[in-house]
Amino acid sequence: MTQMQQRTRTFSWDDPQVNAAALGTLTGLELLKAMIAGEYPAPPIMRLLDMERMEAEEGRVVVTMRAQEFHYNPLGGVHGGVIATLLDTAAACAVHTTLPARTGYTSLDLTTKFLRPASVASGLLRCEGTVISRGRRTALAQAQLTDEAGRLIAHATSSCLIFEV
Repeated sequence: MTQMQQRTRTFSWDDPQVNAAALGTLTGLELLKAMIAGEYPAPPIMRLLDMERMEAEEGRVVVTMRAQEFHYNPLGGVHGGVIATLLDTAAACAVHTTLPARTGYTSLDLTTKFLRPASVASGLLRCEGTVISRGRRTALAQAQLTDEAGRLIAHATSSCLIFEV
């Protein structure tokens, strides 16, 4: 039997309702920029996966995360669900940057293409999401995930439903 070396990890997060309450007063871009500036807390998912940084401008978001062992699947690579979460975050948040105050959104779908595996050797992963089209009720966005060397790891398209809150 192989001897196992167990590792541990702990993390903390802030009350996610703080950001939800801001939807009534801030535009999507204002809320994301306030989060980036530390005026509002990062969402719990960013802490859970240890996402490092976010950039936001109208119609575009970049999220970075260093590939780490706790992201791994049984084959020794970053789990596809972690990669999909990065793609969904970047694409959906890009849509969020285009929304006025009192407007929410949710992902309707995420079509993902995995092109190469990611691992600790991939280094800093960079995921860029951009809005392709936004209407009154739906938006279409895309995201690309690259490794530290600039190689494309995965690509996704996402449709989002837009609604008043």
